[in-house]
Amino acid sequence: MYAVIRSGGKQHRVTPGETLRLEKLTGEAGGSVTFDDVLLVENDGQLFVGTPAVAGAQVTGTIVRNGQGKKIRIFTYKRRKNVARRVGHRQDFTEVKITAIQPPA
Repeated sequence: MYAVIRSGGKQHRVTPGETLRLEKLTGEAGGSVTFDDVLLVENDGQLFVGTPAVAGAQVTGTIVRNGQGKKIRIFTYKRRKNVARRVGHRQDFTEVKITAIQPPA
């Protein structure tokens, strides 16, 4: 059984028991989260495809932790103009463990 969900403007293929990093979600570690924007569900050979979402399907998960990714460094430079700019960025994320996929009734 697997499902395709949309979260943070991205699509993710998830299975029960899987842990994945998503864009920052509201909630504390240990709390539960429900994804209602399910685009596709596969259950024992049956395929449910939404237009755009599957009505009645839900994916639930548990928030494992909130954190920040590795720092990336951005350096812009314009030659002969005395312009150099260095910036760092750390993207926030939420790590979620998928607990259950509920297909449509």
